[in-house]
Amino acid sequence: MQKIIAYPLSVLYQLAFGFCLLFFHPFQWIAFNIFGYNALKKTVSLLNLSLMRCSHILGSYYSFNNPHQIPEGRPLIIVANHQSMHDIPPIIWGMRKYHPKFVSKIELGKNIPSVSFNLVHGGSVLIDRKDSKQALSQIMKLGKYIEKHNRSAVIFPEGTRSRNGEPKKFQPTGLKLLMKNAQSALIVPISINNSWKMLRYGKFPNGIGNHITFDVHKPIENTGDYDELITQIEKIITSGIHLKK
Repeated sequence: MQKIIAYPLSVLYQLAFGFCLLFFHPFQWIAFNIFGYNALKKTVSLLNLSLMRCSHILGSYYSFNNPHQIPEGRPLIIVANHQSMHDIPPIIWGMRKYHPKFVSKIELGKNIPSVSFNLVHGGSVLIDRKDSKQALSQIMKLGKYIEKHNRSAVIFPEGTRSRNGEPKKFQPTGLKLLMKNAQSALIVPISINNSWKMLRYGKFPNGIGNHITFDVHKPIENTGDYDELITQIEKIITSGIHLKK
């Protein structure tokens, strides 16, 4: 019965989601080309808040739990498990004052209203998964960028999303490169729960009635012992993942 109800709600949701992308695209262009980076950043934050609100059509909602006083004016490396594309808007909105930038696959940099424009012009990097040399150079570029501008890099070290919420083993290379190239960055682990349920039936229909949570853990200083840090970060994130089918 729940899946049957999901069909009409998903149609409305996807129409609303697509409308938001189309609506905000010209505003991003105007913001960036006329007013500059800060205006683009504010527009992108509002876009992602709107995308989150679209989820209410599905009876889904978000909790972003951050009890920590994370300093501004310092680079951050935000590390999270990855369950679906619905991981991204709450991180952009919830961490908006830290200017989050993403390591994204190169395919997202073309022909997607709003999304592609922000990825190309907003400070994120696009990696070609078939070209490891290009991918590593882009991650290094992002590390240097956040170090210089005191912004934050978001990385999902699992590489690909978990389709059932089960955490995947970290692929440490990208995270290690970020830490090496942004040595003053504070590392912020985040555990994401229930985002995968938005895609529990595949791309259509969407799952309904989900409470998607983001739990920000205590920030960690970059000690330079990268292998030990990555092991520690993975344990912290995994400990905050609670599987409820």
